[in-house]
This record gives sequence, structure tokens and C-alpha cells, in this order.
Amino acid sequence: MIYPIRAYGDPVLRAKCEEITNFGDDFQKLVEDMFETMDESDGVGLAAPQIGKNIRLFVIDSTLFDKKNEGEGVRQAFVNPIILAEEGEHWPFEEGCLSIPEIREDVQRKPSVKIQYKTIQNEEKTEVFEGMSARVIQHEFDHIEGILFIDHLESEKNK
Repeated sequence: MIYPIRAYGDPVLRAKCEEITNFGDDFQKLVEDMFETMDESDGVGLAAPQIGKNIRLFVIDSTLFDKKNEGEGVRQAFVNPIILAEEGEHWPFEEGCLSIPEIREDVQRKPSVKIQYKTIQNEEKTEVFEGMSARVIQHEFDHIEGILFIDHLESEKNK
């Protein structure tokens, strides 16, 4: 099932999301549907609030970006993630968002992120991601915290 993408202004995009406790069949189907929705929308990431779900879940596919840059890339779901560390010098890259399709701007992000999360099988993991994978993770993590990429633009202008 392909979900409609919630647009800027929808209050669900500003809510801090709730932890997932049920990893049953409905949850598994939701993850599949999120990948399908992301792919159909030509996205590299999709967070649950973008389809109206107030839960700590996002999916990413950084394989296309990283193939261009000769990296590995990842295609996976992140459940109840916690960013433990962001490291390295900030680097700008033009970002966009499926929920704000008409805006693309440079956003400063760190090139390395250490994240703790659960898999869709409810297994605990801690991993470090680099480059574009780290950027996409940070962008999608912001979504489950109620933060949009345009918020980073406003903070840059206020420096």
C-alpha cells in the first residue's frame, strides 16, 4: 500500500514520536508499505510521521547516493533509534524533503553518526554510519523528533 505523504503544516510532522512496542504482522506490513511509499515517491528516506504515524520508525535507502560516491549505502528500517554521537566537520549538502517538495537548500550535517536502534525483528543494534547514509539517518531522525530540515536553515541564518 502506498501512503499519501503528509505536507508541511500537518501537525504530525512537528510531534515527537512514541516508541514502538508491537513488532507483529501489522508492524511488518507497515515497514513494507513505507519502503514501497518511499520508492514510489523517489525518496531516499521516509519517517513514519510523513505518512501520519506518530511512531519512532524510519526507512532509508542511501544505496543510490553511495554508489555514485563509491560507498556501500544501506537500505533498512530503524526502529526506536537513538543517536549516540555525531562526529566530524560539518559539511553542506543540498537536501530536500518529501513533505516539503518545493524547497531544496544546503544543510550542514556531520559526516559520521553512531546510532542505537532496533531491527524490525526487535533486535538491538548499535552501528556507525558514514557519508550519505549518516546524512539521511540524521534527516529522518529529525522527523521523529518533530524537526524539519528547514529548521536547520533558520538556525544557520541566526548565527
